[in-house]
Amino acid sequence: MFAGTAYAVTNGQPDGENHPYVCLVVADVNGEPAWRGSGVLIAPTIVLTAGHITDGATATRVWFYSDVTYDKVPFPLYPFGGPGSGAFEGTPYTYAGYTSPIPGSKGNGVPTFSAGDVGIIVLDKPVILDEYGVLPEAGYVDTLAVSTPVDLVGYGVQYQLMAFPGMNPRARWTGPRVRMYAPATTLSGSFSWSDQLMQLSANPGNGKGGTAFGDSGGPILQAGTNLILAVNSYVVNVNCAGVTYAQRVDIEGVLDWISN
Repeated sequence: MFAGTAYAVTNGQPDGENHPYVCLVVADVNGEPAWRGSGVLIAPTIVLTAGHITDGATATRVWFYSDVTYDKVPFPLYPFGGPGSGAFEGTPYTYAGYTSPIPGSKGNGVPTFSAGDVGIIVLDKPVILDEYGVLPEAGYVDTLAVSTPVDLVGYGVQYQLMAFPGMNPRARWTGPRVRMYAPATTLSGSFSWSDQLMQLSANPGNGKGGTAFGDSGGPILQAGTNLILAVNSYVVNVNCAGVTYAQRVDIEGVLDWISN
């Protein structure tokens, strides 16, 4: 994704029921499904996701199945919701500080993209689980050492189709809608816009994974925990490799907005 939205966890493995509070999100515009991403349930009716998932959406629906592939839901002919699909309907809200792109962010190692990339979905009905994602304290990410292990969790594309002339690179990405997991590590905490973003390794070497189209809004968790450090925001090339960026949620203004 060349400075594009993080639309599945690459070099990952099926998550199964290890993170049941991570969900698939589909956004509607005027009654029609328009784009998808991931999210994390932080309370029975509150899903945390990316601002570029909620921005412009008129409605949203989410699924908590570990596999939401078309033929896996009870109503396979309508994969984006409807009676029997298992979807929870919700109303999207976008953080007031969301802007796209970050003014003046060209150069200095950070591609042009959004600031305040946080959204919330308020579900019409509660989802009762034994565990939810947990928000960090303000400034927590600043206390983490370089190479801190993190867990990437999300739904999204898994592989690229063979390209043909004129094909949109994003259109090459496809695959089942399965919740995936991969380990990764933090990179330097000192870079342009590090007060907004986390910089993570998306290098598939050493057993690590990255994010891809469809993971936007999914959580960056401190390894082995349900503590949310950030939400997936974007990566820097269409092959979904190299460095990936995540919007920090430990920002005081963001935490205040979520709590309100």
